[in-house]
Amino acid sequence: MDQLEERVADLEQRLAALEVAEPPERRSAEGDFWALDGLKEQLAGLQAADGGVTFAGAVRLPTGERYEWQQGALTEGLLGEDWTGAAEVISALGNPVRLRLLQEIMGGRRTVAELAELDDMGTTGQIYHHLRHLTGAGWLHTTGRGLHAVPAARVVPLLVVLSVAQS
Repeated sequence: MDQLEERVADLEQRLAALEVAEPPERRSAEGDFWALDGLKEQLAGLQAADGGVTFAGAVRLPTGERYEWQQGALTEGLLGEDWTGAAEVISALGNPVRLRLLQEIMGGRRTVAELAELDDMGTTGQIYHHLRHLTGAGWLHTTGRGLHAVPAARVVPLLVVLSVAQS
């Protein structure tokens, strides 16, 4: 019991230190906010009063494939759109098996046979069901005879969604 109390006290001390820590200071274009500074410059040129969002990435997958992608949108357009159309795309990622399938496919396992060899993936029929759901939502496509891949335009956005979910 003493050991548990010590661990709880240590965690409380760490949490308190995090709560009073000051946020990292903002630095120049070479610093922490270079992307944000660039976005603000672009928005000023567009006279976008409400702002915008952007994301970008340069990725090399374990298979050696490289992807570079950037995307941005004005706040006015995003807030003015009907978000219900995004539900299917977002919900496709809300299943642990589907996330694992995406991870394995990005890692090089591209066929149902390769995916079925993995533990806890379910039956071949269940794998096909999940692959159809991911394909319908645009997270996957078929690149050839039974080969599945994450479309190039979805690699960086998928990693952005995952990084947001883990933060």
